[in-house]
Amino acid sequence: MNTRNQAERRDRNEAGFTLIELLIVMSIMLVLMAVAIPSALHLYKQANETSAQRSIRAIGQSEMSYNSAYPARGFSCSLAALGGTPGASAPTPDQAQMLDPGLATGQKSGYLFNITGCTKVTVNNQDMYTGYQVTAVPASPGKTGDRGYCMDENNIVKYDPKGGTNCTESVQ
Repeated sequence: MNTRNQAERRDRNEAGFTLIELLIVMSIMLVLMAVAIPSALHLYKQANETSAQRSIRAIGQSEMSYNSAYPARGFSCSLAALGGTPGASAPTPDQAQMLDPGLATGQKSGYLFNITGCTKVTVNNQDMYTGYQVTAVPASPGKTGDRGYCMDENNIVKYDPKGGTNCTESVQ
C-alpha cells in the first residue's frame, strides 16, 4: 500500500496547474498589458507625428526646388506635380520628380498631406503661384496622431494641438 500512496501523490503533483494558479498568472498578465498598451499607443502616435514633421519639411524643400527649377510657375500647388516616378521620363512641371512618390499620394504614417491656400498671380498670360500652405492632419485623430501640422512658403513648421489646420504653435 505504501507504493500505491506514493503513486497517487506523484499523479496529483504531475496533474498541472490548479485553477487558482492559472487565475493568478492571468491577473498578472492583464495588469502588465494594462500598463504596456497605453504606452505603446503613445509611442506609435509620437512616431507618426515625428514622421509627419519630417514629411512636411520634405514637401517644403521640394517646393523650394520646384520654384528654382520652374521659376515661371513659382511654387507647385499639387503634391502630384512634385512627385512622379524617378527615372521613368524626364522631369516636367506636372511630374517634377522632387518628392517621394509615396508621399506625393498625400498619405504617410497615419497622416494626410495637402497643399492648400495657393496664392496665384498671372504674369504674361501664365499663372504663377507665389505662396502655398502645406497641411498634415491625422487620418484618425487620437489614434494615428494628436497634432495637425502646417507650413507655408517661409518653411516654418507650426502645429495645431487639436489635430486640425489652425496651426498657431511653432515646432521647436
